[in-house]
Amino acid sequence: MLGGHQAVLAQEISGTKLLPPRAIPGAALPEPDDSVPGGHGAAAVAPGPDTPTAHTALPLVPFTSARDALKAWMRDSTAGNKVGAVRALEYAASQGHLTAQYKLGRMYAGGEGVPTNDLKAFEYFSKIADENADVIPGTADARLVGSAFVALGNYFSDGIRGSYVKPNPDRAFDMFHYAASYFGDPDGQYNLARLYMTGQGANRDPRQAARWMKLAAEKGHAPARAAFGEMLIRGGEGVPRQPVLGLMWLAMAREGADPAREAWIIERHDVAFAAASANDRSAALALIERQNLVSSRNGGAPQN
Repeated sequence: MLGGHQAVLAQEISGTKLLPPRAIPGAALPEPDDSVPGGHGAAAVAPGPDTPTAHTALPLVPFTSARDALKAWMRDSTAGNKVGAVRALEYAASQGHLTAQYKLGRMYAGGEGVPTNDLKAFEYFSKIADENADVIPGTADARLVGSAFVALGNYFSDGIRGSYVKPNPDRAFDMFHYAASYFGDPDGQYNLARLYMTGQGANRDPRQAARWMKLAAEKGHAPARAAFGEMLIRGGEGVPRQPVLGLMWLAMAREGADPAREAWIIERHDVAFAAASANDRSAALALIERQNLVSSRNGGAPQN
């Protein structure tokens, strides 16, 4: 009843053909100046007119190709040359190299080797999503594009202070839904489920929330496992109460939780197991042993 397929297409949910989200507003990323005489001078990246988030003008070494730039990035990263490493990545990204664009988005989002700049990260993820929305699911590129859509969903959820990116639940829903349904991204599925739980960007629908949460849980997503486990323990609103299965999912969530970032999972697990009967706890642990045995045999996801 909750759905157990590993890949759920939007046609199965709404009966309509899946369409990419609308184009994401943002400034176009700079392209290198190919007109530099002789190819030995440093081409400057000029900020676009009236662009609130134009990249700081950095000289770009005229690499022969994106691959050449990526080799320079690895070399400069190893040598600790952060400026050179970022310059090389910027060049590869400006040549349309997907991995370089994604890496820069992650770097600016997390302040890894560069000052944190959520707007630059947003624009790199926007470029990825706008230009690669129809990439074939299941490929290495698709995993990056799906993650970019999830990142955009998070930015639209909260907005970016002091920028044109404002909180927009409808756009956040678009991003998470596309990542979840087209790319099968577990982070997208988890976040989509949360929107269905709270009614942000969509009508509140606990059954849809449980369906998407289960899909993410089956892929090993620890927060989704914890949330789905609590749904089953609580029951109601179209979700059958199954406390043993709920305890099983919470226990598996605890096994995969990061204590530093996901302490809430450990807390929810401990509370649920303390409140459960001895029989339910024993049955849940037996289910986990069975799931581990099945997974070790075929590498598959937990089967219920």
